[in-house]
Amino acid sequence: MADVTTGREQRERLWKAGRLDPMPIRPLPEAPNSLHILGPAMILVALGVGLGETYMWPRLVLLFGPEIRWLFLIGVTVQAVVMFEFARYAIATGESIFFGAARLWKPIMWFFFAVAMLIYIWPGHVAAGADALELLTGIPWLVSAIVALLLIGVIFTFANVVYNAVESILTFLVGVMVIGSAVVAAVVGNFGDLWATITGLFAFGYIPDEALTAAWFPIIVGSVAFAGPSGMQQMWYTLYLRDKGAGMGAYLPRIRGLLHADEEESMPSRGYMFDTDDPEELRKWKGWTRWVLFDALVLFWGITMLVTIVFTVLALQASRLNPNVQQAIEAGEESAAISAMADAFASAGGFIMGGAFLLFIAIVGWKGTLGIFDAFARGQSDMAYYFIPGLRRFNISYIYFAFLWGVIAFGILVLLFFGPTDGPQAILGVLAFLSTFVMGAYCVLLLLTNNLLLPKNIRPGILNNAFIALGALFYLGILFYSLLAYGALPD
Repeated sequence: MADVTTGREQRERLWKAGRLDPMPIRPLPEAPNSLHILGPAMILVALGVGLGETYMWPRLVLLFGPEIRWLFLIGVTVQAVVMFEFARYAIATGESIFFGAARLWKPIMWFFFAVAMLIYIWPGHVAAGADALELLTGIPWLVSAIVALLLIGVIFTFANVVYNAVESILTFLVGVMVIGSAVVAAVVGNFGDLWATITGLFAFGYIPDEALTAAWFPIIVGSVAFAGPSGMQQMWYTLYLRDKGAGMGAYLPRIRGLLHADEEESMPSRGYMFDTDDPEELRKWKGWTRWVLFDALVLFWGITMLVTIVFTVLALQASRLNPNVQQAIEAGEESAAISAMADAFASAGGFIMGGAFLLFIAIVGWKGTLGIFDAFARGQSDMAYYFIPGLRRFNISYIYFAFLWGVIAFGILVLLFFGPTDGPQAILGVLAFLSTFVMGAYCVLLLLTNNLLLPKNIRPGILNNAFIALGALFYLGILFYSLLAYGALPD
Protein backbone atom coordinates (compact mmCIF):
# COMPACT_ATOMS: atom_id res chain seq x y z
CA MET A 1 0.00 0.00 0.00
CA ALA A 2 1.60 3.22 -1.15
CA ASP A 3 1.19 6.08 1.33
CA VAL A 4 1.41 9.81 1.00
CA THR A 5 4.09 11.29 3.25
CA THR A 6 2.57 13.88 5.56
CA GLY A 7 3.37 15.46 8.88
CA ARG A 8 0.71 13.21 10.39
CA GLU A 9 2.13 10.02 8.88
CA GLN A 10 2.33 8.34 12.27
CA ARG A 11 -1.35 8.92 12.86
CA GLU A 12 -2.93 8.49 9.43
CA ARG A 13 -2.03 6.54 6.32
CA LEU A 14 -3.33 7.76 2.97
CA TRP A 15 -3.86 6.34 -0.51
CA LYS A 16 -3.22 8.83 -3.31
CA ALA A 17 -5.49 8.36 -6.31
CA GLY A 18 -5.60 10.77 -9.22
CA ARG A 19 -5.72 14.56 -8.92
CA LEU A 20 -7.94 14.98 -5.85
CA ASP A 21 -7.43 14.56 -2.11
CA PRO A 22 -5.88 11.24 -1.03
CA MET A 23 -8.05 8.70 0.76
CA PRO A 24 -7.48 7.87 4.45
CA ILE A 25 -6.93 4.19 5.22
CA ARG A 26 -9.73 2.62 7.27
CA PRO A 27 -10.70 -1.00 8.10
CA LEU A 28 -12.94 -2.64 5.51
CA PRO A 29 -16.26 -3.73 7.10
CA GLU A 30 -17.18 -7.41 7.03
CA ALA A 31 -19.27 -8.45 4.03
CA PRO A 32 -22.78 -9.84 4.59
CA ASN A 33 -23.85 -13.27 3.37
CA SER A 34 -23.55 -13.37 -0.41
CA LEU A 35 -27.05 -14.89 -0.71
CA HIS A 36 -29.54 -12.01 -0.53
CA ILE A 37 -32.66 -10.56 -2.14
CA LEU A 38 -32.77 -6.94 -1.01
CA GLY A 39 -29.92 -4.89 -2.37
CA PRO A 40 -28.78 -2.35 -4.97
CA ALA A 41 -29.11 -4.94 -7.74
CA MET A 42 -32.89 -4.97 -7.34
CA ILE A 43 -32.92 -1.21 -7.90
CA LEU A 44 -30.78 -1.66 -11.01
CA VAL A 45 -33.15 -4.40 -12.19
CA ALA A 46 -36.08 -2.03 -11.69
CA LEU A 47 -34.26 0.65 -13.68
CA GLY A 48 -33.15 -1.75 -16.39
CA VAL A 49 -36.30 -3.82 -16.84
CA GLY A 50 -38.42 -1.33 -18.71
CA LEU A 51 -39.92 -0.93 -22.14
CA GLY A 52 -36.78 -2.39 -23.72
CA GLU A 53 -37.41 -5.76 -22.10
CA THR A 54 -41.20 -5.65 -22.25
CA TYR A 55 -41.68 -4.11 -25.70
CA MET A 56 -38.54 -3.48 -27.80
CA TRP A 57 -37.10 -7.00 -27.72
CA PRO A 58 -40.45 -8.79 -28.10
CA ARG A 59 -40.97 -6.49 -31.10
CA LEU A 60 -37.68 -7.64 -32.69
CA VAL A 61 -38.57 -11.28 -32.07
CA LEU A 62 -41.90 -10.87 -33.88
CA LEU A 63 -40.14 -9.18 -36.79
CA PHE A 64 -36.99 -11.29 -37.16
CA GLY A 65 -37.61 -14.45 -35.13
CA PRO A 66 -36.38 -15.62 -31.69
CA GLU A 67 -32.86 -16.12 -33.08
CA ILE A 68 -32.26 -12.36 -32.93
CA ARG A 69 -32.14 -12.67 -29.13
CA TRP A 70 -28.46 -13.65 -29.19
CA LEU A 71 -27.77 -9.91 -29.37
CA PHE A 72 -29.76 -9.43 -26.16
CA LEU A 73 -27.69 -12.14 -24.46
CA ILE A 74 -24.47 -10.34 -25.38
CA GLY A 75 -25.85 -6.97 -24.29
CA VAL A 76 -27.10 -8.06 -20.87
CA THR A 77 -23.97 -10.18 -20.19
CA VAL A 78 -21.72 -7.22 -20.92
CA GLN A 79 -23.91 -5.20 -18.54
CA ALA A 80 -23.43 -7.79 -15.77
CA VAL A 81 -19.63 -7.51 -16.03
CA VAL A 82 -19.88 -3.71 -16.18
CA MET A 83 -22.01 -3.80 -13.03
CA PHE A 84 -19.40 -5.90 -11.22
CA GLU A 85 -16.63 -3.47 -12.19
CA PHE A 86 -18.60 -0.41 -11.11
CA ALA A 87 -19.07 -2.14 -7.77
CA ARG A 88 -15.33 -2.77 -7.52
CA TYR A 89 -14.60 0.96 -7.42
CA ALA A 90 -17.53 1.88 -5.16
CA ILE A 91 -16.89 -0.83 -2.57
CA ALA A 92 -13.14 -0.18 -2.47
CA THR A 93 -13.47 3.59 -2.00
CA GLY A 94 -17.03 4.49 -0.94
CA GLU A 95 -17.01 7.03 -3.77
CA SER A 96 -19.31 7.23 -6.76
CA ILE A 97 -17.91 6.58 -10.22
CA PHE A 98 -18.51 10.29 -10.91
CA PHE A 99 -16.03 11.15 -8.17
CA GLY A 100 -13.65 8.63 -9.73
CA ALA A 101 -14.04 10.39 -13.09
CA ALA A 102 -13.19 13.70 -11.41
CA ARG A 103 -10.06 12.14 -9.92
CA LEU A 104 -8.92 11.45 -13.48
CA TRP A 105 -10.00 14.78 -15.00
CA LYS A 106 -12.93 16.92 -13.92
CA PRO A 107 -14.23 17.62 -17.47
CA ILE A 108 -14.97 13.88 -17.80
CA MET A 109 -17.31 14.13 -14.81
CA TRP A 110 -18.93 17.31 -16.15
CA PHE A 111 -19.62 15.51 -19.43
CA PHE A 112 -21.74 12.95 -17.58
CA PHE A 113 -23.41 15.73 -15.56
CA ALA A 114 -24.46 17.46 -18.80
CA VAL A 115 -25.60 14.24 -20.47
CA ALA A 116 -27.83 13.40 -17.50
CA MET A 117 -29.46 16.83 -17.76
CA LEU A 118 -30.30 16.10 -21.40
CA ILE A 119 -31.43 12.47 -21.20
CA TYR A 120 -33.09 11.81 -17.85
CA ILE A 121 -35.45 14.73 -17.34
CA TRP A 122 -38.23 13.40 -19.59
CA PRO A 123 -41.31 11.61 -18.14
CA GLY A 124 -41.74 9.08 -20.95
CA HIS A 125 -41.86 5.98 -18.76
CA VAL A 126 -44.59 7.24 -16.46
CA ALA A 127 -46.59 8.50 -19.47
CA ALA A 128 -46.46 5.05 -21.09
CA GLY A 129 -47.55 3.43 -17.83
CA ALA A 130 -50.37 5.95 -17.43
CA ASP A 131 -51.53 5.18 -20.96
CA ALA A 132 -51.85 1.50 -20.04
CA LEU A 133 -53.64 2.42 -16.84
CA GLU A 134 -56.15 4.47 -18.84
CA LEU A 135 -56.93 1.40 -20.96
CA LEU A 136 -57.51 -0.56 -17.76
CA THR A 137 -59.43 1.95 -15.63
CA GLY A 138 -60.57 4.77 -17.90
CA ILE A 139 -58.68 7.35 -15.81
CA PRO A 140 -57.22 9.95 -18.22
CA TRP A 141 -53.52 9.26 -18.71
CA LEU A 142 -52.56 12.88 -18.02
CA VAL A 143 -54.23 12.86 -14.60
CA SER A 144 -52.67 9.58 -13.46
CA ALA A 145 -49.24 10.54 -14.84
CA ILE A 146 -49.17 13.84 -12.95
CA VAL A 147 -50.44 12.20 -9.75
CA ALA A 148 -47.78 9.50 -10.15
CA LEU A 149 -45.03 12.10 -10.46
CA LEU A 150 -46.23 14.00 -7.40
CA LEU A 151 -46.48 10.73 -5.46
CA ILE A 152 -42.79 10.05 -6.13
CA GLY A 153 -41.83 13.38 -4.57
CA VAL A 154 -44.12 12.95 -1.59
CA ILE A 155 -42.89 9.43 -0.80
CA PHE A 156 -39.24 10.48 -0.76
CA THR A 157 -39.94 13.73 1.09
CA PHE A 158 -41.49 11.84 4.01
CA ALA A 159 -39.02 8.93 3.98
CA ASN A 160 -36.44 8.75 6.75
CA VAL A 161 -33.67 7.34 4.53
CA VAL A 162 -34.41 7.72 0.82
CA TYR A 163 -32.45 4.61 -0.20
CA ASN A 164 -34.53 2.38 2.07
CA ALA A 165 -37.75 3.65 0.48
CA VAL A 166 -36.38 3.17 -3.04
CA GLU A 167 -35.14 -0.34 -2.31
CA SER A 168 -38.38 -1.49 -0.65
CA ILE A 169 -40.75 -0.03 -3.26
CA LEU A 170 -38.81 -1.19 -6.31
CA THR A 171 -38.12 -4.66 -4.93
CA PHE A 172 -41.84 -5.12 -4.25
CA LEU A 173 -42.84 -3.86 -7.71
CA VAL A 174 -40.24 -6.02 -9.47
CA GLY A 175 -41.52 -9.03 -7.54
CA VAL A 176 -45.14 -8.32 -8.49
CA MET A 177 -44.20 -7.78 -12.13
CA VAL A 178 -42.01 -10.87 -12.46
CA ILE A 179 -44.34 -13.29 -10.67
CA GLY A 180 -47.52 -11.85 -12.16
CA SER A 181 -46.28 -11.74 -15.76
CA ALA A 182 -44.94 -15.29 -15.42
CA VAL A 183 -48.40 -16.45 -14.29
CA VAL A 184 -50.03 -14.75 -17.29
CA ALA A 185 -47.45 -16.32 -19.63
CA ALA A 186 -48.06 -19.74 -18.10
CA VAL A 187 -51.81 -19.39 -18.69
CA VAL A 188 -51.84 -18.00 -22.24
CA GLY A 189 -48.42 -19.06 -23.58
CA ASN A 190 -47.11 -22.42 -24.74
CA PHE A 191 -43.95 -24.49 -24.34
CA GLY A 192 -43.02 -24.18 -28.01
CA ASP A 193 -42.71 -20.41 -27.75
CA LEU A 194 -40.75 -20.73 -24.52
CA TRP A 195 -38.29 -23.19 -26.08
CA ALA A 196 -37.84 -21.06 -29.21
CA THR A 197 -37.25 -17.96 -27.07
CA ILE A 198 -34.57 -19.71 -24.97
CA THR A 199 -32.76 -21.42 -27.85
CA GLY A 200 -32.78 -18.15 -29.81
CA LEU A 201 -30.33 -16.78 -27.24
CA PHE A 202 -27.64 -19.04 -28.68
CA ALA A 203 -28.14 -18.41 -32.41
CA PHE A 204 -24.89 -16.43 -32.50
CA GLY A 205 -24.27 -14.56 -35.72
CA TYR A 206 -27.86 -14.66 -36.97
CA ILE A 207 -28.68 -11.38 -38.72
CA PRO A 208 -31.48 -11.47 -41.33
CA ASP A 209 -31.04 -9.31 -44.42
CA GLU A 210 -33.98 -7.10 -43.45
CA ALA A 211 -32.19 -6.16 -40.21
CA LEU A 212 -29.28 -4.68 -42.17
CA THR A 213 -31.28 -1.80 -43.53
CA ALA A 214 -31.60 1.88 -42.66
CA ALA A 215 -35.12 1.19 -41.43
CA TRP A 216 -34.24 -1.51 -38.89
CA PHE A 217 -30.53 -1.49 -38.01
CA PRO A 218 -30.79 1.71 -35.92
CA ILE A 219 -33.70 0.10 -34.02
CA ILE A 220 -31.55 -2.97 -33.33
CA VAL A 221 -28.74 -0.72 -32.07
CA GLY A 222 -31.16 1.05 -29.75
CA SER A 223 -32.51 -2.28 -28.51
CA VAL A 224 -29.03 -3.63 -27.78
CA ALA A 225 -28.25 -0.48 -25.79
CA PHE A 226 -31.49 -1.01 -23.85
CA ALA A 227 -30.68 -4.64 -22.98
CA GLY A 228 -30.73 -4.10 -19.25
CA PRO A 229 -29.79 -0.69 -17.82
CA SER A 230 -29.18 1.90 -20.52
CA GLY A 231 -27.19 5.09 -20.59
CA MET A 232 -26.01 6.17 -17.14
CA GLN A 233 -28.13 3.79 -15.09
CA GLN A 234 -25.16 1.54 -14.32
CA MET A 235 -23.16 4.52 -13.07
CA TRP A 236 -25.85 5.33 -10.51
CA TYR A 237 -25.42 1.82 -9.09
CA THR A 238 -22.27 3.10 -7.34
CA LEU A 239 -24.38 5.63 -5.43
CA TYR A 240 -26.83 2.95 -4.32
CA LEU A 241 -23.94 0.84 -3.07
CA ARG A 242 -22.72 3.79 -1.03
CA ASP A 243 -26.12 4.39 0.53
CA LYS A 244 -26.45 0.66 1.20
CA GLY A 245 -23.24 0.92 3.23
CA ALA A 246 -21.45 -1.61 1.01
CA GLY A 247 -17.71 -1.82 1.61
CA MET A 248 -16.09 1.52 2.34
CA GLY A 249 -19.44 3.18 1.72
CA ALA A 250 -20.16 2.37 5.37
CA TYR A 251 -18.08 5.43 6.28
CA LEU A 252 -20.27 7.86 4.32
CA PRO A 253 -23.71 9.17 5.38
CA ARG A 254 -26.91 8.45 3.47
CA ILE A 255 -29.36 10.82 1.80
CA ARG A 256 -32.34 11.43 4.08
CA GLY A 257 -35.90 12.47 3.35
CA LEU A 258 -36.55 16.19 3.17
CA LEU A 259 -38.29 16.21 6.56
CA HIS A 260 -35.30 14.42 8.12
CA ALA A 261 -32.50 16.24 6.27
CA ASP A 262 -31.30 17.96 9.45
CA GLU A 263 -30.44 14.53 10.87
CA GLU A 264 -27.84 13.96 8.13
CA GLU A 265 -24.25 13.42 9.28
CA SER A 266 -21.53 15.59 7.78
CA MET A 267 -20.34 14.37 4.37
CA PRO A 268 -16.55 13.81 4.11
CA SER A 269 -14.68 15.53 1.29
CA ARG A 270 -13.54 12.22 -0.27
CA GLY A 271 -13.84 8.46 0.10
CA TYR A 272 -11.67 5.97 1.94
CA MET A 273 -9.38 3.04 1.14
CA PHE A 274 -8.55 -0.12 3.08
CA ASP A 275 -5.11 -1.66 3.60
CA THR A 276 -4.75 -3.94 0.60
CA ASP A 277 -1.47 -5.38 1.97
CA ASP A 278 -3.25 -6.85 4.99
CA PRO A 279 -4.34 -10.51 4.43
CA GLU A 280 -7.30 -10.06 6.79
CA GLU A 281 -8.53 -7.07 4.81
CA LEU A 282 -8.16 -9.01 1.56
CA ARG A 283 -10.22 -11.82 3.08
CA LYS A 284 -13.03 -9.34 3.73
CA TRP A 285 -12.59 -7.93 0.22
CA LYS A 286 -13.19 -11.39 -1.27
CA GLY A 287 -16.40 -11.59 0.76
CA TRP A 288 -17.60 -8.34 -0.81
CA THR A 289 -16.71 -9.54 -4.32
CA ARG A 290 -18.82 -12.68 -3.74
CA TRP A 291 -21.71 -10.49 -2.55
CA VAL A 292 -21.50 -8.32 -5.67
CA LEU A 293 -21.11 -11.35 -7.93
CA PHE A 294 -24.43 -12.68 -6.60
CA ASP A 295 -25.93 -9.22 -7.18
CA ALA A 296 -24.70 -9.17 -10.77
CA LEU A 297 -25.31 -12.75 -11.92
CA VAL A 298 -28.33 -13.98 -9.96
CA LEU A 299 -30.37 -10.87 -9.22
CA PHE A 300 -29.49 -8.62 -12.15
CA TRP A 301 -28.67 -11.02 -15.02
CA GLY A 302 -31.12 -13.71 -13.96
CA ILE A 303 -34.18 -11.52 -13.36
CA THR A 304 -33.56 -9.38 -16.46
CA MET A 305 -33.28 -12.49 -18.60
CA LEU A 306 -36.40 -14.03 -17.05
CA VAL A 307 -38.52 -10.93 -17.69
CA THR A 308 -37.56 -10.71 -21.37
CA ILE A 309 -38.27 -14.39 -21.87
CA VAL A 310 -41.71 -14.01 -20.26
CA PHE A 311 -42.69 -10.93 -22.27
CA THR A 312 -41.37 -12.44 -25.50
CA VAL A 313 -43.55 -15.52 -24.97
CA LEU A 314 -46.49 -13.19 -24.29
CA ALA A 315 -45.84 -11.21 -27.47
CA LEU A 316 -45.56 -14.35 -29.63
CA GLN A 317 -48.83 -15.72 -28.32
CA ALA A 318 -50.59 -12.36 -28.58
CA SER A 319 -49.58 -12.00 -32.24
CA ARG A 320 -51.35 -15.28 -33.00
CA LEU A 321 -54.43 -14.43 -30.99
CA ASN A 322 -54.83 -10.94 -32.45
CA PRO A 323 -53.39 -9.97 -35.88
CA ASN A 324 -53.52 -6.32 -34.83
CA VAL A 325 -50.61 -6.98 -32.47
CA GLN A 326 -48.24 -7.84 -35.32
CA GLN A 327 -49.38 -4.86 -37.38
CA ALA A 328 -49.02 -2.39 -34.52
CA ILE A 329 -45.61 -3.71 -33.49
CA GLU A 330 -44.28 -3.64 -37.05
CA ALA A 331 -45.46 -0.04 -37.36
CA GLY A 332 -43.80 0.88 -34.05
CA GLU A 333 -47.12 1.97 -32.52
CA GLU A 334 -46.36 1.14 -28.91
CA SER A 335 -49.68 2.19 -27.39
CA ALA A 336 -51.72 0.36 -30.03
CA ALA A 337 -49.56 -2.75 -29.64
CA ILE A 338 -50.02 -2.84 -25.86
CA SER A 339 -53.78 -2.40 -26.25
CA ALA A 340 -53.95 -5.18 -28.84
CA MET A 341 -51.88 -7.51 -26.63
CA ALA A 342 -54.19 -6.89 -23.70
CA ASP A 343 -57.20 -7.70 -25.91
CA ALA A 344 -55.51 -10.90 -27.04
CA PHE A 345 -54.83 -12.05 -23.48
CA ALA A 346 -58.38 -11.16 -22.42
CA SER A 347 -59.76 -13.33 -25.24
CA ALA A 348 -57.55 -16.23 -24.18
CA GLY A 349 -57.75 -15.99 -20.41
CA GLY A 350 -60.59 -13.61 -19.61
CA PHE A 351 -60.64 -10.03 -18.42
CA ILE A 352 -58.32 -10.82 -15.51
CA MET A 353 -55.48 -11.82 -17.86
CA GLY A 354 -55.90 -8.77 -20.07
CA GLY A 355 -56.20 -6.47 -17.08
CA ALA A 356 -53.17 -8.02 -15.40
CA PHE A 357 -51.06 -7.37 -18.50
CA LEU A 358 -52.05 -3.69 -18.54
CA LEU A 359 -51.33 -3.45 -14.83
CA PHE A 360 -47.82 -4.83 -15.37
CA ILE A 361 -47.14 -2.25 -18.09
CA ALA A 362 -48.40 0.49 -15.74
CA ILE A 363 -46.03 -0.80 -13.05
CA VAL A 364 -43.13 -0.85 -15.52
CA GLY A 365 -43.78 2.79 -16.37
CA TRP A 366 -44.16 4.14 -12.84
CA LYS A 367 -41.27 2.20 -11.32
CA GLY A 368 -39.07 3.28 -14.23
CA THR A 369 -39.71 6.96 -13.60
CA LEU A 370 -39.46 6.56 -9.81
CA GLY A 371 -36.08 4.87 -10.13
CA ILE A 372 -34.71 7.15 -12.84
CA PHE A 373 -35.77 10.42 -11.22
CA ASP A 374 -34.34 9.30 -7.87
CA ALA A 375 -31.10 8.18 -9.50
CA PHE A 376 -30.86 11.36 -11.57
CA ALA A 377 -31.25 13.52 -8.45
CA ARG A 378 -28.80 11.29 -6.57
CA GLY A 379 -26.10 11.54 -9.25
CA GLN A 380 -26.51 15.25 -9.94
CA SER A 381 -26.50 16.13 -6.25
CA ASP A 382 -23.34 14.06 -5.70
CA MET A 383 -21.47 15.93 -8.43
CA ALA A 384 -22.92 19.31 -7.50
CA TYR A 385 -22.15 18.94 -3.78
CA TYR A 386 -18.51 18.06 -4.30
CA PHE A 387 -17.60 20.18 -7.31
CA ILE A 388 -19.82 23.27 -7.52
CA PRO A 389 -18.22 25.92 -5.29
CA GLY A 390 -20.29 26.99 -2.30
CA LEU A 391 -22.71 24.04 -2.26
CA ARG A 392 -20.95 22.16 0.53
CA ARG A 393 -22.48 24.53 3.04
CA PHE A 394 -25.79 22.75 2.37
CA ASN A 395 -26.66 19.20 3.36
CA ILE A 396 -26.44 16.94 0.32
CA SER A 397 -30.03 15.86 1.07
CA TYR A 398 -31.27 19.40 0.35
CA ILE A 399 -29.39 19.43 -2.96
CA TYR A 400 -30.87 16.03 -3.82
CA PHE A 401 -34.42 17.30 -3.27
CA ALA A 402 -33.76 20.45 -5.29
CA PHE A 403 -32.95 18.20 -8.27
CA LEU A 404 -35.77 15.74 -7.52
CA TRP A 405 -38.58 18.27 -7.23
CA GLY A 406 -37.06 20.22 -10.11
CA VAL A 407 -37.21 17.24 -12.47
CA ILE A 408 -40.74 16.39 -11.25
CA ALA A 409 -41.92 19.93 -11.96
CA PHE A 410 -40.28 19.86 -15.39
CA GLY A 411 -41.86 16.47 -16.10
CA ILE A 412 -45.33 17.81 -15.30
CA LEU A 413 -44.77 20.75 -17.65
CA VAL A 414 -43.64 18.39 -20.41
CA LEU A 415 -46.76 16.24 -19.96
CA LEU A 416 -49.00 19.31 -20.07
CA PHE A 417 -47.44 20.88 -23.16
CA PHE A 418 -45.91 18.00 -25.16
CA GLY A 419 -48.07 14.99 -24.30
CA PRO A 420 -46.89 11.44 -23.52
CA THR A 421 -43.37 11.66 -24.85
CA ASP A 422 -39.78 11.17 -23.80
CA GLY A 423 -39.05 14.70 -24.96
CA PRO A 424 -39.58 17.07 -27.87
CA GLN A 425 -39.30 15.05 -31.07
CA ALA A 426 -36.60 17.31 -32.54
CA ILE A 427 -33.99 16.10 -30.03
CA LEU A 428 -35.00 12.47 -29.47
CA GLY A 429 -32.46 11.19 -31.99
CA VAL A 430 -29.65 13.09 -30.29
CA LEU A 431 -30.71 11.67 -26.92
CA ALA A 432 -30.69 8.13 -28.30
CA PHE A 433 -27.20 8.75 -29.67
CA LEU A 434 -25.97 10.11 -26.33
CA SER A 435 -27.46 7.19 -24.40
CA THR A 436 -25.61 4.63 -26.54
CA PHE A 437 -22.44 6.73 -26.62
CA VAL A 438 -22.42 7.00 -22.82
CA MET A 439 -22.39 3.21 -22.50
CA GLY A 440 -19.25 2.98 -24.61
CA ALA A 441 -17.74 5.94 -22.77
CA TYR A 442 -18.32 4.52 -19.30
CA CYS A 443 -16.62 1.27 -20.32
CA VAL A 444 -13.52 3.33 -21.17
CA LEU A 445 -13.92 5.22 -17.87
CA LEU A 446 -14.06 1.93 -15.93
CA LEU A 447 -10.81 0.76 -17.51
CA LEU A 448 -9.14 3.97 -16.37
CA THR A 449 -10.57 4.27 -12.84
CA ASN A 450 -10.14 0.64 -11.86
CA ASN A 451 -6.63 0.29 -13.30
CA LEU A 452 -5.20 3.71 -12.42
CA LEU A 453 -6.89 4.68 -9.16
CA LEU A 454 -7.07 1.36 -7.23
CA PRO A 455 -4.16 -0.51 -5.58
CA LYS A 456 -2.66 -3.19 -7.83
CA ASN A 457 -3.86 -6.23 -5.90
CA ILE A 458 -7.55 -5.29 -6.13
CA ARG A 459 -7.53 -4.15 -9.75
CA PRO A 460 -9.52 -6.18 -12.32
CA GLY A 461 -7.86 -9.14 -13.97
CA ILE A 462 -7.04 -9.55 -17.64
CA LEU A 463 -10.35 -11.27 -18.43
CA ASN A 464 -12.53 -8.56 -16.89
CA ASN A 465 -10.47 -5.82 -18.51
CA ALA A 466 -10.80 -7.54 -21.87
CA PHE A 467 -14.55 -7.88 -21.42
CA ILE A 468 -14.95 -4.19 -20.57
CA ALA A 469 -12.75 -3.18 -23.53
CA LEU A 470 -14.86 -5.35 -25.84
CA GLY A 471 -17.95 -3.70 -24.35
CA ALA A 472 -16.58 -0.28 -25.30
CA LEU A 473 -15.81 -1.47 -28.84
CA PHE A 474 -19.22 -3.14 -29.10
CA TYR A 475 -21.31 -0.12 -28.08
CA LEU A 476 -19.26 2.49 -29.89
CA GLY A 477 -18.77 0.23 -32.91
CA ILE A 478 -22.46 -0.48 -33.57
CA LEU A 479 -23.29 3.17 -32.88
CA PHE A 480 -20.88 4.64 -35.40
CA TYR A 481 -21.52 1.85 -37.91
CA SER A 482 -25.20 2.84 -37.83
CA LEU A 483 -24.20 6.45 -38.44
CA LEU A 484 -21.68 5.79 -41.19
CA ALA A 485 -23.38 2.92 -43.01
CA TYR A 486 -27.00 4.06 -42.76
CA GLY A 487 -26.77 7.72 -41.77
CA ALA A 488 -29.15 7.01 -38.92
CA LEU A 489 -29.11 7.47 -35.15
CA PRO A 490 -30.26 4.65 -32.82
CA ASP A 491 -34.00 4.47 -32.37
